[in-house]
Amino acid sequence: MSSTDLDAGPFWLGGAGIGNLLHPVTDEDARATVDAAWDAGVRGFDTAPHYGLGLSERRLGAALADHPRDEYLVSTKVGRLLVPGRGDGDDLASGGFAVPDDLVRQWDPSPSGVRRSLDESLARLGLDHVDVAYLHDPDVYSLTDGLTQALPTLAELRDEGVVRAIGVGSNSAAALDAAVSTGIPDVIMLAGRYTLLEQPAASLVERCASLGVDVIAVGVYNSGLLGTPRPAAGASYDYAEAPVELVARANAIADVCERHGVSLPEAALAFPRRAPAVRAIALGAQSAEQVRSNAARAAVTVPEELWADLRTAGLLGA
Repeated sequence: MSSTDLDAGPFWLGGAGIGNLLHPVTDEDARATVDAAWDAGVRGFDTAPHYGLGLSERRLGAALADHPRDEYLVSTKVGRLLVPGRGDGDDLASGGFAVPDDLVRQWDPSPSGVRRSLDESLARLGLDHVDVAYLHDPDVYSLTDGLTQALPTLAELRDEGVVRAIGVGSNSAAALDAAVSTGIPDVIMLAGRYTLLEQPAASLVERCASLGVDVIAVGVYNSGLLGTPRPAAGASYDYAEAPVELVARANAIADVCERHGVSLPEAALAFPRRAPAVRAIALGAQSAEQVRSNAARAAVTVPEELWADLRTAGLLGA
């Protein structure tokens, strides 16, 4: 899979939202979300077993069933098997998804676990292949086992033609840096660590460019803080309440954006795409309206002078 193949429209649709992230979404609204993404030109769709204990994969597969398979890309993830059992009685508490707590996520980086995970994802999606398979959050469990067991198995699946590209997805820049050091990934999914608000993974993104590893940037709104033109106290940052100083920093960035005639969310979508290694961004949504809003924001041309002014104000790294 070449780098340009990952640029599948204005953004990839992230599938956590239609897996009932934080609150329920009806089947109808989930379908409308995917349909709106398709209508907006989106042709890349990301999901995972983790998202709603398989609900996201099932809904995504059903929504894409009416479209020609060669016209879109799908990525999913391995590392967490879904096995019968009950967790803590509330998946909102254990997984963050408003779904019945009738399955348990089981970490399994073994070759058999990776192959089983992918087979079960394909069954839920109703597909015979996915385009990209990521190892999901190995740092949450055992980074060493993930990189020494799961990642080589994904490479075997790539060599067998079962998937076109492989990688690792994580919120941890250190974990992704370790993954890139193996020389195995084609692509990494970098969550929340390369945004307009903060760029702790800037050196990783530069390294990926030099090594030919593609980056899909996700969490570019920092889970909400950059998603409104003027963040207020209590805004979400990494799925918790944002510290006061980060809200202030986001509003300072918004001041500069407004002077250039763009909104904070518009700049937040444009920023990561400036890096040569970043081939695409992925945006979650739980309604057709959210998709259309993101599509409109992604279409805005942001003046180059904005970035220089942010750097001069000490609000953006070099």
